[in-house]
Amino acid sequence: MTKTILENRFTGKTPSVSFEFFPPKTAEMEQKLWVAITQLESLSPSFVSVTYGAGGTTRERTHHTVRRMVQETSLKPAAHLTCVSASREEVDQVARDYWAAGIRHIVALRGDPPQGMATYIPHPQGYCYSSELVAGLKRIGDFEISVAAFPEKHPESRSFEDDIDYLKQKIDAGATRAISQYFFDVEHYLRFIDRIRKSGITIPVIPGILPVGNVSQVKKFSAMCGASVPDWLSHLFDGLDSDPTMRNMVAVTVAAEQCRKLMEYGVEHLHFYTLNRADLTSAVCHTLGLRPAQKPDAAPQAKQVAK
Repeated sequence: MTKTILENRFTGKTPSVSFEFFPPKTAEMEQKLWVAITQLESLSPSFVSVTYGAGGTTRERTHHTVRRMVQETSLKPAAHLTCVSASREEVDQVARDYWAAGIRHIVALRGDPPQGMATYIPHPQGYCYSSELVAGLKRIGDFEISVAAFPEKHPESRSFEDDIDYLKQKIDAGATRAISQYFFDVEHYLRFIDRIRKSGITIPVIPGILPVGNVSQVKKFSAMCGASVPDWLSHLFDGLDSDPTMRNMVAVTVAAEQCRKLMEYGVEHLHFYTLNRADLTSAVCHTLGLRPAQKPDAAPQAKQVAK
């Protein structure tokens, strides 16, 4: 790859990080989620995001999770919000509820089609696309707004040029940051950044990192979202289906190496898709030099002066 806008400029600094969680469906899943949140909170992330199911199916659970984060943790939550299956007034009310709860950061997305639908169809009284949603949120409050970016192109886009135009529209509407879809070949991200910088886009685009705990599961995700799973990645996990310890070791090594490559090109912030697991993400962060914040030691007792 010819290096143009991005140059190899590793600084040796420990990166800042952010984490994504999804709202739990059961009491048992909620307990596991909060174990993960507690462990990852100690790494002092810049923010954490909470997803919003297709068609708004997790609206209440997302809101509950985000509010609990505000009330019980030191984390800065960013709530996902989509356009799917809801009128503008319904979406606006969710946004107003977030503002009232103290949430000031929204991840604004068009959203995936509801289950059973092959293609996205805008709600007749709703926001059609994420750029409209961003503009609507800005009318409600001065939210910090993150949007999605796709290093390998959104699966529904005709070209990278169209993808870049859509990103520009979201920025013009008020977005100040983009978070990328996960990828495994670093070159996909570098080429994408090169394209958008040449087009005049200057906002930060945080690379999305997915530590691979289950290759089969990741392949299913990737088929839906347009991310490629390279053959070399699949081969690394061959024969490890019944060996979770070795599988986790490989997952951490692969993700840490991917992050180090990105850092060599000046990336200073990494966004981890945790899948509500703390073990892999925290291990990768440890490898990169992130450590839990140390609690101050108790004040030392005064020494008695010998007479």
